[in-house]
Amino acid sequence: MSIFTPKEIVAELDKYIIGQNNAKRAVAIALRNRWRRQQVPEELRDEIAPKNIIMIGPTGVGKTEIARRLAKLAQSPFLKVEASKFTEVGYVGRDVESMIRDLTELAIGMVKNEEREKVRGKAKEIAEERILDLLLPPQKEMTDAEEDIDIDIDMEIDIEDGSLAKVERKIERDQSGTREKLRKLLRKGKLDDRFVDLEVSQRSAPVIEVFSAYGMEEMDINLKDVFSNLFPAQTKRTKVKIPDALNIVSQEEEQRLIDMENVTKLAIERVEHSGIIFIDEIDKVAGRESGHGPDVSREGVQRDILPIVEGTTVTTKYGMVKTDHILFIAAGAFHISKPSDLIPELQGRFPIRVGLDSLGKEEFIRILTEPRNALIKQYTALMKTEDLDIVYRDEAVAEIAEIATLVNDRTENIGARRLHTIMEKLLDDISFDAPDLDDIEIVIDPDYVKEKLSEFVKDEDLSRYIL
Repeated sequence: MSIFTPKEIVAELDKYIIGQNNAKRAVAIALRNRWRRQQVPEELRDEIAPKNIIMIGPTGVGKTEIARRLAKLAQSPFLKVEASKFTEVGYVGRDVESMIRDLTELAIGMVKNEEREKVRGKAKEIAEERILDLLLPPQKEMTDAEEDIDIDIDMEIDIEDGSLAKVERKIERDQSGTREKLRKLLRKGKLDDRFVDLEVSQRSAPVIEVFSAYGMEEMDINLKDVFSNLFPAQTKRTKVKIPDALNIVSQEEEQRLIDMENVTKLAIERVEHSGIIFIDEIDKVAGRESGHGPDVSREGVQRDILPIVEGTTVTTKYGMVKTDHILFIAAGAFHISKPSDLIPELQGRFPIRVGLDSLGKEEFIRILTEPRNALIKQYTALMKTEDLDIVYRDEAVAEIAEIATLVNDRTENIGARRLHTIMEKLLDDISFDAPDLDDIEIVIDPDYVKEKLSEFVKDEDLSRYIL
């Protein structure tokens, strides 16, 4: 559970997202309230419901990015779904409960990776011992094959009095010394070119394809699980290089060392208490029933989503998952419809509404230069891999922002996403010729920007297709 203060959360979001302070404040308070809820007395804890949020703003202004960065900051399971997906197939669409099952799958993966990190060291130690056993089998299993180990190690046995016990002790001591010498060579990478015979497990099961209908998204997964139990794992002996063998055995040991029951328990707890679901395009299902056409399904979808947001129990293959304290963040442009067009019950479950501002030239300049993942920083790093240094003049950055704003005004306003298109077109020739340009510095000035982009800006029809 995040213990960041709201100011600290906003400061972290500021590193990646320009502007939209109202939205940042809203999500920062929502995240902090989760921590606060854990501090209240237990009898009151279950009564405190999350304050879900609706973000209202055009595309490309940072709605999804705010939610994604928030989840990453809080290390919470995060899932983005589109409300319109639930209406694509006839009047039914996808089962709304699938969003909870998908979120649970993501949480299982997150916790499993965390547990894998904890046992990685132990798994590597076990893998090393198993590889050493293959290189130098225990004395009772040793055969002539061990003589094939082409390493200069002295294993002569000096028998002075003919005592069998002394001979056996001498063999054990020499074998122990040999194993330690092998271990040192293995860790130094001296044995990386050698091959070992390794038994690799493989599970054979028939290929199953299920065209699922309403409420049956997991049917194909469950069938695979059933058939995997009917067809037990088989092993195949294969010859692999020692580094590959170490990786294979390490992964197998990690899998054995992970307690999947504990993983499942932790994952479900994480979903229930810190899961975040971002429902995009909620405005596409906003609207009352018209009685005919595709619009007839809109209110039905809202009524399907309602119990998930209100709090219900969803059955997954890992167990029952309660949705009472999952944070839902909905978003939409609301150009045609408005939040009040949602059914009253759903409106009541999204008490916080924040508007996001459209982006103009000044915001584009900041987006290009300030964030940690700023586009100019990304392209500079990409070209640096080809030993090219690209320098952007401030005036050139302003010109790029001006062109992006102009194209957004003339055509469809897609917000900051327009910058990706502009930058790709601007650096098209440099990106193509980069491998042939050795260790030089390229300066991007306003004249270069105008030369590359002016013809597209002048021709409005061309800019609609190219930019």
